[in-house]
Amino acid sequence: MSGRESAPPGSGAEWEDHRVLKSLLGAWALAACSAEESAAVEAHLLRCAPCADEAHRLREAVGLLHPEDNLDLDPTLRSRVLESCLDRRAPRVPVPEWATPYDAETSRLDALLRDMAEDEWRAPVRLRWFDARGSGRGRVEERETSVARVIGHLLAVDGIVAAALGLPDPLGLPDPLGLPADAGGPVARTEAYWRTLAREPGPREVRDLWREQTHATVRTASFAASEGPDEAAETAERPVSYGGFTLPLRDAFLDRAFECWTHAADIAEAVAYPYDPPSSAHLARLVDLAARQLPATIAVRRREGLAAPPRLAPADAPGRTLHLEVEGSGGGDWYIPLDSPQAAVSHHEHVAHVALDGLEFCQLAAGHVQPEDAAAGQDGDREAIRDVLFAAASLSRL
Repeated sequence: MSGRESAPPGSGAEWEDHRVLKSLLGAWALAACSAEESAAVEAHLLRCAPCADEAHRLREAVGLLHPEDNLDLDPTLRSRVLESCLDRRAPRVPVPEWATPYDAETSRLDALLRDMAEDEWRAPVRLRWFDARGSGRGRVEERETSVARVIGHLLAVDGIVAAALGLPDPLGLPDPLGLPADAGGPVARTEAYWRTLAREPGPREVRDLWREQTHATVRTASFAASEGPDEAAETAERPVSYGGFTLPLRDAFLDRAFECWTHAADIAEAVAYPYDPPSSAHLARLVDLAARQLPATIAVRRREGLAAPPRLAPADAPGRTLHLEVEGSGGGDWYIPLDSPQAAVSHHEHVAHVALDGLEFCQLAAGHVQPEDAAAGQDGDREAIRDVLFAAASLSRL
């Protein structure tokens, strides 16, 4: 290279001067050059091997000093920020403990929806549930729908809880099915809303409606539970009718948290986005809800001829019990009465033992796996084990 003097700044000759271009290598490696400077440096590197080698070393050094950051926020960030804030100042109206899983799961799903592109709202989503009355021993059913319609489904079924708190029902009054607002079951309400979804609100509007309803539901429950100990207990036990069954409000909130997580994972799978399970404390509450529902579910299946008949025990003796051991995050031990939901249970004299991972148990309760395929350690009465596994899968629904 010649050692001629550099031309005045801004002239074309400047970009032919080796010394000028070499002096820009550091700024170029830091991506601090203008578009004109970057173009000149990169053209120079194609014909100057020493500068190309130096530029390569500078870029590697910059990479060590400034590692690439993941633009996706840590999924635990929200809970950590809130926990830090609440440690410093308790909320004036705290969210009831039984409503915190729903509050957390709806917030996580809302964050996922906020980041989705317009075309992702039309991505096909597979909804799965276990049909106990299918051919043979039942089967996992599937239905393909869209992200927008999944949110419509959550909006319609969450409306059962909203209506129980005195909030407006998203299906409108009177109910499209001609039923009281709290009498329509989840499937009937979903089908009714889906019939209106194609001609009324668009995907973003559905998200806004669902989001406003979740916030109002949590806020209303929080205010109702904050009026005093008696009012808090009354609020938690307020009955919520799902049409075919009834849950106390505290369990209805956990039920909605479980379904929100399940369908959020369905949506994340459809758009190829990673989605973590709930926190350990919240997962433990969801597992506990499913385990507590098993005795009544076994009794319902027995009345429908889908479970083995009971084996009567002496009046002063406990009935048969199955030890359900859920391992890992959210795990614990439950002793399930097999012959009557009201029967006394013995922690020491169970006829069978089933062990499942916490997430596997939730997948079973969501109807995403066949009961026979659940990765479970099993020991003891095979009939009792079958009844409990099938009862867990039967907790699922559209």
